[in-house]
Amino acid sequence: MLRTACSQARKWQEDHLPAVRVAVNVSAVQFRRQGFCEQVRTVLRETGLPPQYLELELTESLLLADADVNLSVIQELKAMGLTLAIDDFGTGYSSFNYLKQFRVSRLKIDSSFIRDVAANPDDAAITAAIISMAKSLHLKVIAEGVENEVQMTFLRAHHCDEIQGYYFSKPLAVDKVSDKLRGDTLEPKVRVQASGKQS
Repeated sequence: MLRTACSQARKWQEDHLPAVRVAVNVSAVQFRRQGFCEQVRTVLRETGLPPQYLELELTESLLLADADVNLSVIQELKAMGLTLAIDDFGTGYSSFNYLKQFRVSRLKIDSSFIRDVAANPDDAAITAAIISMAKSLHLKVIAEGVENEVQMTFLRAHHCDEIQGYYFSKPLAVDKVSDKLRGDTLEPKVRVQASGKQS
């Protein structure tokens, strides 16, 4: 999946389409596999994708499972120039200490908070607090599962950086993503999920 995502992102660049960042979910098994960093480095070298166009998404539980070992892997990945994001933030341990320790670049707010953000005061408060906390730590914030204008209005009012969800587009096949890029219908800060899902 990593190789496919990087190859496709590089192909879009070679086709003179707007350069987009691809986000790839990394499982705990992959992340803890010996040689993972070297595998990432090899894929980037062989596909020719500049590292700033690759984002790896990690879960909170993965980061906390073996913090010392994971910290060294994260430092090596960051030294390559990759972007690291915490996926589904708010559903796991949500320890502020690890945010300081691991110094990732982005938080993705889980869709369970976004779903009723305009109607449920608790979800609204949690979402606003995550955005505010992330901003104070100089992290970018991505909201998952954005499906309508009401959610989008709330997120815009609270200065969320990026959205992911059906409000923007349903998951698309590679050729349809190319059409969207060719039509210049994407906002500048666009991400493309390795599964074909855009955000």
